[in-house]
Amino acid sequence: MESATPIRESSKTADISVSAVQIPDESLKADESVFETPTPPRRDFESSALYVGVYDYVKQYMSRYDPSHDFNHVLRVLALAKHILVEELAANPQTKYQRQSVVLAALLHDVGDRKYILPGENAERLIEKVLADNGCPPRFIAKVALIVEHVSYSSEVKRPQLVNAMVAAHPELGIVQDADRLDSIGAIGVGRVFAYGAAKCPERGLEGSIDHFVEKLEKVESMMKTHTGKQMARERTQRLRDFRRWWEEEQRLES
Repeated sequence: MESATPIRESSKTADISVSAVQIPDESLKADESVFETPTPPRRDFESSALYVGVYDYVKQYMSRYDPSHDFNHVLRVLALAKHILVEELAANPQTKYQRQSVVLAALLHDVGDRKYILPGENAERLIEKVLADNGCPPRFIAKVALIVEHVSYSSEVKRPQLVNAMVAAHPELGIVQDADRLDSIGAIGVGRVFAYGAAKCPERGLEGSIDHFVEKLEKVESMMKTHTGKQMARERTQRLRDFRRWWEEEQRLES
């Protein structure tokens, strides 16, 4: 899916915030009409009881995570997903996206993350419960849960054909994947990788975090699904490479 006008991240993404890109919706009720009207009136899904309930739940749930995967990360992913969705819809209006599923999956994408999940917790059940408790229609619960299940980088590395098939069937997955991966690279990605290293594997030291650039982060660009995501990833990946080069230059001076 190609955007009609190339987007340079430096000029476009600086303005992205959680509220900067509003997705109109047709209903403030958590019934199936919230999900199905093709051209909804301009009423914000973000005002609905379903959205507010999920938002509040995720904010509380993520409070136990370290800064690399905290609620601020979720908000950035949400903003990126909304931005990508708007750009992709403008470029390809014939492609059908279920906008509310993009928003809910972006909010929920790290609930039950295997790196942080507590003993006895089940990620799928957590997601299904919070959606059901806030009035999400049952068949859309399954869709959002499916998107969340396949967002992660590790899921795609293990089962690339399955994930690609899921993206083809549910293009919303590609948007949420791209949003999550964009937040792992660029300047913010640099900060996050060091925060995660300090919290989860301090024994690897700073060098271990730098190694992660090559092990994973610099590969992310090749796995982007949307044209908008690919454009943004190109610039952010270059920032990673620049940082790693500066690091290596300074290391040589110290040795």
